[in-house]
Amino acid sequence: MDWLANFISGFFQFFALLFILMVGAGLVSLVYMFWVDIHQTKHAIRRNYPVIGRFRYLFEHLGEFFRQYFFALDREELPFNRAQRSWVYRAAKNIDSTIAFGSTRPLNQTGEVLFLNAFFPTMKAEAQPPSTITIGEGFARHPYTSSSFFNISGMSFGALSVPAIQALSHGAKKAGIWMNTGEGGLSPYHLQGGCDLVFQMGTAKYGVRKDDGTLDEDKLKSVANHPQVKMFEIKLSQGAKPGKGGILPGEKVTPLIASTRGIPIGLDSISPNGHLDIRSIDDLLTFLHRVRDLTGKPTGFKSVIGESRWIDELCQAIHKRGLEYAPDFITIDSADGGTGAAPQSLMDYVGLPLRRSLPLMIDKLNEYGLRKRIKVICSGKMVNPSDVAWALCVGADEVVSARGFMFALGCIQALQCNKNTCPTGITTHDPDLQKGLNPANKANRVYNYAQNLIHEVSVISNSCGVKEPRQLRRSHAQVIDNDGIPRPLDDLYPDVTTQEIWQRETKPVAVAD
Repeated sequence: MDWLANFISGFFQFFALLFILMVGAGLVSLVYMFWVDIHQTKHAIRRNYPVIGRFRYLFEHLGEFFRQYFFALDREELPFNRAQRSWVYRAAKNIDSTIAFGSTRPLNQTGEVLFLNAFFPTMKAEAQPPSTITIGEGFARHPYTSSSFFNISGMSFGALSVPAIQALSHGAKKAGIWMNTGEGGLSPYHLQGGCDLVFQMGTAKYGVRKDDGTLDEDKLKSVANHPQVKMFEIKLSQGAKPGKGGILPGEKVTPLIASTRGIPIGLDSISPNGHLDIRSIDDLLTFLHRVRDLTGKPTGFKSVIGESRWIDELCQAIHKRGLEYAPDFITIDSADGGTGAAPQSLMDYVGLPLRRSLPLMIDKLNEYGLRKRIKVICSGKMVNPSDVAWALCVGADEVVSARGFMFALGCIQALQCNKNTCPTGITTHDPDLQKGLNPANKANRVYNYAQNLIHEVSVISNSCGVKEPRQLRRSHAQVIDNDGIPRPLDDLYPDVTTQEIWQRETKPVAVAD
């Protein structure tokens, strides 16, 4: 029996040694993965959460096989579902965006858009790059010409981290698109990348304010002296919180942010819910004219549309005072826009979505013969090619996106924007979390995202039979009605012919004194 005891003892010793070797190999592997994760610069989650962060890829992959049992479907999440985010991630990484087995997008849901392919699509050899538009021509001393129809919407320095601003600025330059500064002022990091900039002036006038919150003309001229600053946007309201000013928690107000904005260090920064010196349509036109005159650069305003009688008043006042008082552009924000912090009551219930407000604004400007004078930019949940193509069909001159570019930076929709705990380093000023975001790598993703989106909008436009995206019209799309039937977009919003627009612009609407 000794041999049996020796055999059993040897057997257990062998497996004990094997177990020790396996545990040791496992520990060595964990140490190695930890070392790799903290030194790589491509993945913010893995850098901030070494080893553990790798599991998200496993879960995401397994979800493809087990989604019907345990996981939400591709299009069930809000505010952006997995299908929307996945396209942006793949575009930003410049990897194959094709899918298999058919679309998961239902084709009978009210409000969904379908584009009408032409019987004879535009051939590749006939396709053209996006045409240019000029803003402020004939009215600003330095009008701005750009060919990009997809640009970076306003995200403030302070709301975003330093590496996020750096990545956006460098990526925008490489992609040939412009970037809106957001209402937080012009920081050195906006200028580093060399991209064209639109300076946004919010209700607190950060960066161009006096101590009492009014406009400091000398600071405004100083900003305008930067050749990269091409236009000025007066922010009246924001889609996610119309009627309320911006909110920046005190823990995010670092010395640099405080000096950039002109506010105290470490204190909550809450903007007024409106401009104290713009309380009427005449005030707005006077202020726009003043800023354009001081800077020499195109000047417009941003607003979410709710009650819309002011649009008629605006157009009538322009005809009464003269086209030189008109805004050079109007940015329409949507009620489904995003922000770092806003009351849920405003975010959920106040303002009109872009599907209603954009055609309303376009049609009103046509009605008053001002469409040629005033360019229209739109924003609000515009992250995929179909969203942008729809906006161009309706009549937008340019589209801007904030959250789309946040996804390109690596945002995982953790909903921590207002807590300084963003796990990807995008909306936090915690240096331990910021280190996960490598600006050089993410700038390439910003570039890839912009280029791939612009390319796919061009693919849609060529399929519709036009040579470039800015030739898209309402006749190129249909919208699903309440019965689940596609209905022509130009039936819902009748398009105005070029001839009618020209006649109205050469013969302004008569307005009684």
